[in-house]
Amino acid sequence: MKVGCVKEIKNNEFRVGVTPDNVKSYVAAGHDVYIEKGAGIGSGFEDAEYAAAGAKLIDTAKEVWDTVEMMIKVKEPLEEEYPLFHEGLILYTYLHLAADKAQTDALLTGKVKGVAYETLMERDRSLPLLTPMSQIAGRLSIQEGAKYLEKIFGGEGVLLAGVPGTPKANVVILGGGMVGTNACKIAVGMGANVTILDINLHRLAYLDDIFGARIQTLVSTDANIEKSVKEADLVIGCVLIPGKAAPKIFKKKYLKEMKPGAVFVDVAVDQGGCGETTKVTYHDAPIFIEEGIVHYCVGNMPGAVPRTSTIALTNATLSYGLQIANKGLEQACKENEVIYSAINTYDGKLTYKNVADSLEGYEYVEIKSICG
Repeated sequence: MKVGCVKEIKNNEFRVGVTPDNVKSYVAAGHDVYIEKGAGIGSGFEDAEYAAAGAKLIDTAKEVWDTVEMMIKVKEPLEEEYPLFHEGLILYTYLHLAADKAQTDALLTGKVKGVAYETLMERDRSLPLLTPMSQIAGRLSIQEGAKYLEKIFGGEGVLLAGVPGTPKANVVILGGGMVGTNACKIAVGMGANVTILDINLHRLAYLDDIFGARIQTLVSTDANIEKSVKEADLVIGCVLIPGKAAPKIFKKKYLKEMKPGAVFVDVAVDQGGCGETTKVTYHDAPIFIEEGIVHYCVGNMPGAVPRTSTIALTNATLSYGLQIANKGLEQACKENEVIYSAINTYDGKLTYKNVADSLEGYEYVEIKSICG
């Protein structure tokens, strides 16, 4: 199969979908790999490394799109890339369609086989292609939140850990999944007072076993969220329903009740955000202030640490990518039904139910009925 990778064009996105080591694996399996020149530089991978691994270096992104049967990316394609779609193309990347009608329409019109990292679900219900970025985003959320608590950024001027004789900061984490657990790990490590809320009692018991008396666990109800954020210095929103728009559990009315200069980091922004006041921001202008509360809503948080993020992501995506390239998407699904769960669009049809439920006016088609 002809496999390609282009430079990401999203604002301040430095990750890359394929590393030179990945190229070696695809070439060893008999595939031709086409890489846009400069695609890996932001993550520290030079063109010469790709060439040495066996890739064909291409001058322009359009040439790569036009040539390949399978495109491997990191972030969803942007509007200027839509005209480069062609029928039957396998697009293997994060899509996050539930919050993106324009991209959904473009994929359907172009009859692209959209294989989304974020919805691939293993038999144990884990999300192996989302997990590495969730780990990074969770850990980054505390790092970024701590920074924007500084007064020069509009924060209240609180040090997360405090010092002897001063109060520690209160960190409230909404959601106890992979992002929330990793945020909790860093917040506890930095010495903050941490409260974590989730609707799943089994998950809360698990977190209590891990962190013990160092954290407070609460069932996620409107009342508990409101009480918790009133005293919070830093709120981390990390609610996930795979493929579906995030529920708006951080209400606008809470802002007036919170401490002026408190910080809200919405890690769920790729899925529309879990805050009523969330608006997508970018690394070059990551925050805005509403009702005195600093909002950090960067849609590609792991892009801030591209070397770590690229290696972590491609460690996870390579094995599934090879299955698709080696056998074709349809046969790969027959031999490993897990891959069905990643297909969001196929032959002009929307094939992931949670996406269809999140976007009005779309008909959901069961993927197994049309894909082998």
